[in-house]
Amino acid sequence: MPQKHIIKCPECGEAVEFFAEPIGPFCSQRCKLLDLGKWFNQEHCISEPLRPDHFEEFEGMEGGEELDRPN
Repeated sequence: MPQKHIIKCPECGEAVEFFAEPIGPFCSQRCKLLDLGKWFNQEHCISEPLRPDHFEEFEGMEGGEELDRPN
């Protein structure tokens, strides 16, 4: 059985399984729509294109386990 990845909902901070269908990584449809609205209103944005030097600090990682741990 696959391991569950529990994270905090990006909108409200409630614990939720990352791959929860159909709303993961959000805890509810409401939080999912609130986040989408922030993208539409440009409250969330990608400020610049990714460059190879953005990934330099991650080059030595094995399997990416460090990236899977919530803060």
